[in-house]
Amino acid sequence: MIRREFLRNAGCLTIGFTLGKSFFAEAGQKGYLADELPQSLQRNAAINAWLQITSGGRLHVFTGKMELGQGIRTAIAQVAAEELDMRMDQVDVTLAETGVTPDEGYTAGSGSIDNSAMSVRYAAAAARQKLLALAAIALKTPEPKLTMSEGTIMSHDKTKKISFVKLLAGKQITDKVTLPVKLKPNSGYKLSGKAIARDDIRSMVTGKPVFVQDLRFPGMLHARILRPPSYGARLISFDEVAAKIQFPNLIKAVVDGSFIGVITEHEYTAVQIQTVGSNFCEWDKKTTLIPGDVKSLKAYLKTLPSKKEQVKAKGNLSIEPGAGTHQASYYKPYMMHGSIGPSCSVAIYEKEKLHIWSHSQGIYPLRVALQKMLNLSLDNIHIIGVPGAGCYGHNGADDVSAEVALLALANPGKYIRLQWSREDEHAWEPYGSAMIMELEAKLDQSGRITDWRYDLWSDTHATRPGGNPENLLTAKYIAKSFPGKPGGFSGGAYRNAEPYYVIANQQIDVHFFDGPLRVSALRSLGAYGNIFAIECFMDELADKAGKDPFEFRLMHLVDDRAKAVLLKLKNMADARKESPVNARFVNDRRSVDNSIEKNMRYGTGIAFSRYKNSAAYCAVAAEVSYNKDTEDLIIHYMYSVIDAGETINMDGIINQTEGGMIQAASWTMQEEVKFDSDRILSVDWKTYPIFRFNQVPETDVVVLNNPAEGPMGAGEAAQGPAGAAIANAIYRATGIRHRDLPIKPLPLPKD
Repeated sequence: MIRREFLRNAGCLTIGFTLGKSFFAEAGQKGYLADELPQSLQRNAAINAWLQITSGGRLHVFTGKMELGQGIRTAIAQVAAEELDMRMDQVDVTLAETGVTPDEGYTAGSGSIDNSAMSVRYAAAAARQKLLALAAIALKTPEPKLTMSEGTIMSHDKTKKISFVKLLAGKQITDKVTLPVKLKPNSGYKLSGKAIARDDIRSMVTGKPVFVQDLRFPGMLHARILRPPSYGARLISFDEVAAKIQFPNLIKAVVDGSFIGVITEHEYTAVQIQTVGSNFCEWDKKTTLIPGDVKSLKAYLKTLPSKKEQVKAKGNLSIEPGAGTHQASYYKPYMMHGSIGPSCSVAIYEKEKLHIWSHSQGIYPLRVALQKMLNLSLDNIHIIGVPGAGCYGHNGADDVSAEVALLALANPGKYIRLQWSREDEHAWEPYGSAMIMELEAKLDQSGRITDWRYDLWSDTHATRPGGNPENLLTAKYIAKSFPGKPGGFSGGAYRNAEPYYVIANQQIDVHFFDGPLRVSALRSLGAYGNIFAIECFMDELADKAGKDPFEFRLMHLVDDRAKAVLLKLKNMADARKESPVNARFVNDRRSVDNSIEKNMRYGTGIAFSRYKNSAAYCAVAAEVSYNKDTEDLIIHYMYSVIDAGETINMDGIINQTEGGMIQAASWTMQEEVKFDSDRILSVDWKTYPIFRFNQVPETDVVVLNNPAEGPMGAGEAAQGPAGAAIANAIYRATGIRHRDLPIKPLPLPKD
């Protein structure tokens, strides 16, 4: 059973002092010591909101973020231990929990490090100064003659010392963190920037309980949901009597409007009921997803009513047909998160309080949405964040928590575990929106881009609950329904729609449509589709200008850090040429001169982006082969250079970038949500295939560490350039431009 013990009930006293001197920035600490504190720290300024010293001398750190597989628990422990000179094994980190950790909104947008971890860093630095000030008084020794190590403060000659525990005497530090703050100089780092191994990996590999799916409580009951056959179907009747005759162990059926949940003692019974549930239900199917005669979804989406929004207008755009102009259209289909472990949640309603264990990426916004949906007070809803199977974005985590909350209220006093099935997850999660990108540009005689037009068609890319019950799947089907269209973050659609390159004349417009499928945040939001289109188009323009792909990009960049990642990638690509085996990938469309490989074609493609045009820089190269006989496309090797500012955990950034490239490779080559006029057809791994282990390319990542620039977050930097690099590599190998995703191999033109 996983039920973490927190110190919230330990009865810790608090203590606040006014420090005798102001905090300041040490020499060499520039960049991230800006004019303001991290946003999370501005909202929760008290030191003890972020960290406490336990009676046993351990450092207890609190974060409002969730562990999604990005290693945030380890990174946060690193920065806290660094500032307080403690060992990693002396630090405990509590993930998001309402009423216990700070409210940090959502774990999203690659913001966990530069927001939550930096809040912890500043709080720990402030705590350090407070502890040193207290120790100077207790030990009657000036602060400059004191040093801190592993929970103890001592004089330089080691004749005097006092522990944190004795110094605080059962109290906690309640001062508010204010600027400027004296941080440890990065020249003195012992932990930050190092590749500290995550301590949860071993448990995952050995099958120990780690995830919310592993939770077990005494007397826990199990539940499943009987789904309607399609989005718009409504329940006419449910034959509970017949269900209980066939399944006498059915404890309770909860029917609320068109919502049906079944509760049983044994999980397998719940699974059986769900499997044959349609036998007990009569549904009114009165809506369709798309007309039955639609042959091209790309073409159909452009016919939907849309709302135009101008993203950017710069200079005097002038593009007329001619030798120097080029245009292209790209398409990204609906894609799903495809979590390996379907969504799960556990809840109990007792003593008029609802407790929920959830892998939601925003437990505080979820609590507000549930409060409105269930008509409970916020104080009576307690949500504990527990990691779920890896998912970057808005999958079914919030929905399953809302559903289990309804079941717990209907059956109080018992722990109830609701586990979604694979079909639940595939068919009912909110997807990443389909996107259409149309580009047009003009080159001058030197091959430089002078004019750029970009038109994007997309649905919204973020309909997380955000305190709005209409964004929860459950709220659509209960009797007191919330039928409004989910509100979302419209800017997510045109994330990275503006090229990072210097172009004098630009016009960028987005056309928002109300698409047929439920959509929300998928990793990187619209950045993947936009960067895919921009970087494929840049490759096409480079060819038109007669320029090398590296040279063409570099001539349109002024940011030295952007140039640095591209130049480093170019060095890596040049080094690959030294090996005859690897050199074949740079010989566009040429086969190796031997009989075994006479039908093979090889190519290398590159791409670059700066995530959000304000965060991490990332350049990616991909090496692919194409077999003329079998039409097999294989991605052999992907390598990347990333600059995410200051590196907290080197291993974490490398893992994030490798994972991003591999996920993008799967998106680019295989993934597409299929559906017809009535229902979702992609309901399992056969109908929605993702990369298997034997398809995963070898990867390599070089991190350009820039401690003076502050951390930027790296979780979503690689996806866009990775997808474009693959498409550009396929062109180099085959001579065919693939502009619509996923990429489907085509026969080569006859020689």
